[in-house]
Amino acid sequence: MWNDYFSILTLVVLVSGLAGLVLLLSKVFGPRNPSAAKQAPYESGMVPFGPAMRRLPVSFYLTATLFIVFDIEIVFLFPWAVVFRQLGWFGLVEVGVFLFVLLVGFLYIWAKGALQWE
Repeated sequence: MWNDYFSILTLVVLVSGLAGLVLLLSKVFGPRNPSAAKQAPYESGMVPFGPAMRRLPVSFYLTATLFIVFDIEIVFLFPWAVVFRQLGWFGLVEVGVFLFVLLVGFLYIWAKGALQWE
């Protein structure tokens, strides 16, 4: 059984070692000449104003969460599309139920005003 995972383990070890080697080499041989201008905060070419950590509106988080939820649910359609012919009518009915539930959720959040950006 371990022979099946040996190639994956070898790849993880090699990639981790290479990443560590690159970081070590850049630390050892990289230039080190910090100045006040290089250490100053930079934000879109302008001097930043206000605190770096400020509160974002809840609508931002809600929109991001809704995007992730609907994006992940759409990803479930790809495996279904691959085996569509083998599933037959059962698969068609099941994906119809899935899309109906997705549509009901979408209409609910639309009716609640979650998609309105103010």
